[in-house]
Order: sequence, then C-alpha cells, then structure tokens
Amino acid sequence: MVRPDIMDLRDIHTPVLLERCIELLAPALSGESPVVVDATLGMGGHTEALLERFPALTVIGLDRDTDALRIASERLARFGDRLRPVHTVYDGIAGAIERSGFTRVNGILFDLGVSSLQLDVADRGFAYAQDAPLDMRMDQSGGVTAATVLATYGEGDLRRIFERYGEEKLAGRYARAIIQARGEQPIERSGQLVDILQNATPAALKNAGHPAKRVFQALRIEVNGELAALETALPAALEALAVGGRLVVMSYQSLEDRLVKRVLAQAVRSTAPAGLPVELPEHAPQFRLIVKGAEMASDDEKLRNPRATPVRLRAAERVKDAA
Repeated sequence: MVRPDIMDLRDIHTPVLLERCIELLAPALSGESPVVVDATLGMGGHTEALLERFPALTVIGLDRDTDALRIASERLARFGDRLRPVHTVYDGIAGAIERSGFTRVNGILFDLGVSSLQLDVADRGFAYAQDAPLDMRMDQSGGVTAATVLATYGEGDLRRIFERYGEEKLAGRYARAIIQARGEQPIERSGQLVDILQNATPAALKNAGHPAKRVFQALRIEVNGELAALETALPAALEALAVGGRLVVMSYQSLEDRLVKRVLAQAVRSTAPAGLPVELPEHAPQFRLIVKGAEMASDDEKLRNPRATPVRLRAAERVKDAA
C-alpha cells in the first residue's frame, strides 16, 4: 500500500520533457527484451511511463537518495522485477548494470539536477525560498552538509566554489560576508544564509535576480560532487550502450550542459589522423547525435511545468562498436 505522503508527492511531480524523452528512446527499445538505465530515478515519473509503454522493458533505476528509491519502488511495485532499483551515484552506472545481470543496455536517461522530492521536502535545505536546515545532501546516509561547508571552508575556498559552480560575480563579497557572519554565530539554516547574502548584495544589484540562487546551486554541487560524478558517468554510459542504443541527457544549468556537449562532441568525432585522404572504417565515429544542438521545452510545457524552463536536452546513438 502506498502511504498518503507518497501520494501527495506523486501528485506534485511532473516529469520534464516526458513525451520527447520517450520519443527519442523508443527506436532503441523495439527488441525482444530491451533494457534502459534511468540514471536519475527520482520519484520514477520517466521510468513509470517507459514501463507502461514498453511491456517487455526492464529499467535499472539509479539514485543516491534513499528516500527517492523507497518512494519510486513503492510507486512502481506493480511492475515487479522489471524495475531494478540501485542505490548509487550515477557514476556507478557500469557496476549497477553488471550487478543487475546485464552487459549492455539499449537506452540511458539522465535527468540531472535536484529532484522534485528534494526541492519539495523543505527540511532537505535545497530551496532558498524555504527556511530549513542547511543539509543539501542528495544521499543523507553520509557525507558533509552545506552547513559543514559554510562552517569549515576558508574564504578562498568559498569564493572558488561560488565562482566555479555558481558562476557568481559577487563570489568574493559573499565569501567575506559568510566568514564574518559565522564568527558571530553558526550558519545552520537556509534563512540565515539568505539574509547574509541579501545584506551583502549592493542595492543596485538587488533587482537582478535572487542573490541566493547561484550560491545555493554552488553549495549543492560541492556537497554532492555533482560535476565530478557526471564527468565520469557520461563516458561510462556511452560505453555501456549496445549498437543502436540511445543516450538522452537533460541538464538544468550551463555547467552541466557544457560538460554534456563536450563529451558528446568527442564521441561523434572521427579518430582518423589529420591529413588521411580516406577515413578507414575503424576511424569512423561510434556515435551520432540525434538532436541538433540542445533542445528546450516548448512554451506550453513551461507553462504547465515551470521546472522545465531551464532544461537543455541532448541525445546520441551508438552506431558501431569500438574497433
């Protein structure tokens, strides 16, 4: 039986670009027993639709968040062992596929960033609009919290992560303000941090977007090691695809999207030496792009689901095995 709190979360969860993701993956799922990896299972919205529409499909669902795995497993219990939930960060994709009893898969979906569950449960500390403990761990079974980062990092390190992961122009100013504030009392709640950032923002810039947005993003990425995990996960995902298999990646901020773009550009590049008059078969790319550039959500979808507003979708297909 699904508990009432799970049903409430289910009601507010709208998967981003659901139909487009299914459309892109569908040509790879026509075989006898196709396998898809949902590398960011979350509450299981994309996986639920895939399992409903492809009756022979098995989905390996990865998530570092034990709450998400529990909720998705209960929601999707009717599919039995066609869902194989795995507690891991997405850079553990190769091991998760092997432990699930497969060597290659036909589709892989990454829906990056913070999940609906993490945003909508206030005490996780991801949303700057809600006062909550500064946790921000996607996996609450271990690791350091955002409060620990704010309490222990030096000014230079705080400035570095705000610049690198938040692309924040006021990184130095905010880092100094945090060091000063924590000398007076620990910074343990999101409301405290928001107040510190607002007070440190020059009056002329206070209407240029919420001052906490980029800092909260930077802290979340640092706490969860998101970019480092993605940099490892994408090549591993490409390697795991069978010929004809497809990878679909949805990013929600420029740092993720640039990384995805770079990895896919490398994957579709010929390995032929410069100046070779004819490309030999062994030098031909193993992958091809199946989406031109980065696709965005339609205006209608943005109206229906505001979380789709920043999404950038990229996709590729394996066309041949390695030589």
